[in-house]
Amino acid sequence: MFLRNLWYFATPGHRLKAGSLQSKILLGEPVMLGRTLDGEPFALRNICPHRGAPLTYGRLDGNEVECCYHGWRFDTQGRCTRIPSLAEGQTLDLAQITVRRYACREVQGNVWVFMDDESNAIDPPAPPEMLGVGERRPAVTRTMRFPVHADHAVVGLMDPAHGPFVHQAWWWRNRRSIHEKAKRFAPSHLGFTMVRHTPSSNSAAYRILGGELSTEISFQLPGVRIEYVQAGARRLWGLTAVTPIDETETEVNHVIYWTMPWLTALKPIVWHFAGAFLNQDRAMVAKQQQGLRYDPTLSLIDDADTQAKWYYRLKREWQASGEEGRAFKNPVHETVLHWRS
Repeated sequence: MFLRNLWYFATPGHRLKAGSLQSKILLGEPVMLGRTLDGEPFALRNICPHRGAPLTYGRLDGNEVECCYHGWRFDTQGRCTRIPSLAEGQTLDLAQITVRRYACREVQGNVWVFMDDESNAIDPPAPPEMLGVGERRPAVTRTMRFPVHADHAVVGLMDPAHGPFVHQAWWWRNRRSIHEKAKRFAPSHLGFTMVRHTPSSNSAAYRILGGELSTEISFQLPGVRIEYVQAGARRLWGLTAVTPIDETETEVNHVIYWTMPWLTALKPIVWHFAGAFLNQDRAMVAKQQQGLRYDPTLSLIDDADTQAKWYYRLKREWQASGEEGRAFKNPVHETVLHWRS
């Protein structure tokens, strides 16, 4: 089940050039992303309503997309503006010919698409935004495809107990570093937050930031994780967004921002480590698929798997609130969770 009427991370902004088109599959739907010459991103269904050709094989001429097959043209709202094959005297109401339009916004250097329920009846709220980042552009961006359903990617990334086993590295954790932890959680917008705390002693990568460290980690539907790290006067933000491609493949984007000029010199190293970290998660959930193909009953436990349980409860509540036409009620309650990792 893919959730609707939510914002999904579509692409890092720097990869969508002015005057260009980009083909994506989001939630199993073909989507065309484009950026006008004025710099505004837009998103349309990537199928021409005439003969079904993908519109991304055409071209973006100013603020209109021209289909490669017969030259039909559409504006960024999906409205047909021209059919070259019409002869003089032939009448056709072009207003009746449209391509599905998706709300599309660029926030803090990332392009988001609002995947509605096709009614286009909901006025989209603002896309996810990180407080304090402002108009700062991403310092590092990594994109990786996971060969799994989005649920397993989300649960795998939020799992607090897999670190010493999956992410064994001199700069992170190992099995000998396992110890008990206690973290306070509270409900937050469409999800929950691990409230501000001092990073665990076996999270060595944080130490390079220096100073008195604290971090806060939040999760919100449909699959957005935001980490805010403070080291004295210095700040670092990490955004991880999980976007379903289809039932068997998921795209994960990890975006990092910081205020430390000296860290910019280390950008290639940070880029490498971010990719290595993501790839470890990818390799693990890929192995997991070998067991999941037999549809086993999964034994989620308290407290280490409570975040996974919350995720599924949040999904069910979002779906139910939409079907029943009522306000969303966050099922998460403030609590302290204990686990060893």
